[in-house]
Amino acid sequence: MSATDDLPPLREVIRRHELSARKSLGQNFLLDLNLTGRIARAAGPLDGVAVLEIGPGPGGLTRALLAEGANVIAVERDERAIAALNEIAEHYPGRLQVVAGDALNFDVTPYLGTCNVRVVANLPYNVATALLVSWLTVEPWPPWYDRLVLMFQREVAERIVAKPGSKAYGRLSVLAGWRTEAKILFDIAPSAFVPPPKVTSSLVQLVPRVAPLPCDRRALERVTEAAFGQRRKMLRQSLKQLGVDPIPLLEAAGLDPTARAEDIPVEGFVALARGLT
Repeated sequence: MSATDDLPPLREVIRRHELSARKSLGQNFLLDLNLTGRIARAAGPLDGVAVLEIGPGPGGLTRALLAEGANVIAVERDERAIAALNEIAEHYPGRLQVVAGDALNFDVTPYLGTCNVRVVANLPYNVATALLVSWLTVEPWPPWYDRLVLMFQREVAERIVAKPGSKAYGRLSVLAGWRTEAKILFDIAPSAFVPPPKVTSSLVQLVPRVAPLPCDRRALERVTEAAFGQRRKMLRQSLKQLGVDPIPLLEAAGLDPTARAEDIPVEGFVALARGLT
């Protein structure tokens, strides 16, 4: 890509801006431009699409998104990377907004136009799950984004897409399954990153459901926290954490009191949450 966009190689950018990856920021940079191009293409046609990118670092994925025609809002908390990103912004006038700040506190509202935004990011590992939960629990619904295309550690990706009956199935699976259709697009080996993480990564796509089963989000979070907090116990025991008699709650939801959390589909948890409100 550096040949087509005339920007310097990423390793040179990293050296010039002294951008060695910091563990404290959860940074693992993607320098393989063939791979960043594949990720950008996996996010669907991007021509004229507004893309929110979190933790762009030296800008490898940023460049791929811009090359595919996206208009990018890049949120970066590492001040060392801002100058490198601003160089890319100069190369693509009016198409890259660099925002210095923490994604966990970032308010996207001022950046929203009339169209939806797509979130495409190689998320910093240390905030990846927290960011996903914040996007899954946003109100009102449908959300301000039309899809999320995000990099996670493989273990987290498996939890996001897990189905009932599997060991990976948990609170994150229920939340993701309730409001989105989630799937793993492809895996990425540790060797693709600098520095290489100890685990394989996966690119996950989450497409919002237009009309998820109606339910109070906080009640759903309470129910799943209680059920999966003691996942080896039967629901009649684990749901006592809610401070109500679980038996009528389970009967009203049509669930077996001797079942365990990992056996209950998303619809069952929604039914429990409705009974709680």
